[in-house]
Amino acid sequence: MAKYPVVVYGASGYTGMLIMDWLIDQNIAFTAVARDAGRTREMMAQRVVRLESATYEIIEVDHTVESLTQAFKGAKVVCNTVGPFAKFGLTTVEAALNAGCHYLDTTGEQSFVRNVRDQFGERFAQAGLLVSPSLAYMNTFSEIAAELALEHPGIDALETSALCRGQRGIGAGVTVGSTASIFEMYRAEHCYLWDKKLVAHPVDASFLIPSPHFMQAVFALPWGGTSLPIYFENDSRVRSCVSCVGFYDNDAMKMVHSLNQKWEAEYKHLPPEAQDEVLKNMVQATTPAMPPRERTTLMRTVDTAIGRGQLSAVRAEVFGTTAYIATGALQVAGVIKLLNGENAKVGFASGSKAFGHRYLLGFCEERGLARAVVTTL
Repeated sequence: MAKYPVVVYGASGYTGMLIMDWLIDQNIAFTAVARDAGRTREMMAQRVVRLESATYEIIEVDHTVESLTQAFKGAKVVCNTVGPFAKFGLTTVEAALNAGCHYLDTTGEQSFVRNVRDQFGERFAQAGLLVSPSLAYMNTFSEIAAELALEHPGIDALETSALCRGQRGIGAGVTVGSTASIFEMYRAEHCYLWDKKLVAHPVDASFLIPSPHFMQAVFALPWGGTSLPIYFENDSRVRSCVSCVGFYDNDAMKMVHSLNQKWEAEYKHLPPEAQDEVLKNMVQATTPAMPPRERTTLMRTVDTAIGRGQLSAVRAEVFGTTAYIATGALQVAGVIKLLNGENAKVGFASGSKAFGHRYLLGFCEERGLARAVVTTL
């Protein structure tokens, strides 16, 4: 049973430790939950900033609904970083509900977000609790940009892109967990929103984004479709939403794209156990170890939303640094609202709708993690 109001599940992982950094910064006590308490204690000692000033405990659990429910009881908010979420996430969502906790996570997996909405949205609402997957740099900065565009009257069609510049070479600064989630998305349908209906992208879909902020056009992918079409599907303001993600390393993005084609040709029809082994080998080959902490001298991002109405148009851009560090900040921004009972929504809702896109943007701006520009076209 948790002694403190916030649970960080996946506490020995890269993103979980960054969430703990920000909880310590805000003087919020937390319970670190993981499957190996010894490894968690060792990793936290190595990588969590200001750990000596933190109030926390560590609980070791099995990844079952029963074990997690018992660990979460007593807390108010669960921050889940354990992925791939399509494999592990619903167990954690159910445990959070059973324990009477609000639920936040860092997923970018569209199929999982849809399943959370369909299976748990109403149940969380009836319990007076929030379930908000995908509160992370990707896709929250793009959603903030979209919400800024929607402030302009008449906008009802959105196109968004998340473009990231970071490390080059093996892993490209992406965590092991993120890589596993990226490849896990090969198994799922990737959708965009068109005329208020979800439509599947072609399996070979890609984009070439001529951003004014990069010398070369950026090769981008649907990236599972992102969470935005799901969050805007039932939004009365929005008729269409097409989203993509690109790293300013076109060779890396083309490698991900080619592996997707290989998956469709060779692995799609294999039994699930054989697919699991293929995905495991892909992750080990591309991201062999946890990356170092991000550097602002390397990591830059720009998320753009182009909004169109019948005759109006607007471009909203959110510039950022250190995507994973920003993810930790966004999670804790949500935690603060939830602990104070200031969330605007219960049930299934995005971070922007539950906490306010201007609040999340301001939280990041004040900490040097983001700035926004909106231009009428």
